Amino acid sequence: MTEMTPQDVSGANNAKIIYVLYLVSLFIGVTGIIGVIMAYIHKDDAPAWLQQHYQFQIRTFWIGVLYIFIGVLLSFVIIGFFVLLFWLIWLVVRCVKGLKALGDNAAPPSPTGWMF
Repeated sequence: MTEMTPQDVSGANNAKIIYVLYLVSLFIGVTGIIGVIMAYIHKDDAPAWLQQHYQFQIRTFWIGVLYIFIGVLLSFVIIGFFVLLFWLIWLVVRCVKGLKALGDNAAPPSPTGWMF
């Protein structure tokens, strides 16, 4: 683990806040939108490893929107509820893995992946 610059610490704190906002969005939906806006704002000014976190967070938001859309559409034929349950688990796992990588001062394992 290398020593972090003040910019790294600030960026890591911002990334941590975004992960928490995503988790809180399970109860208060608007916080996810605030989180993705923050990720877009901070992604260009961050060091490379933090840029990967912001990319991971942005993809988490948009892929999550897709899962929710599909889940709501398919909820009329029951399977959508399983899609929404998958999305819930998927979001929590991605946020926890992102927070763990952030705590290790490392990039997320697969910032462009669709799964966990």
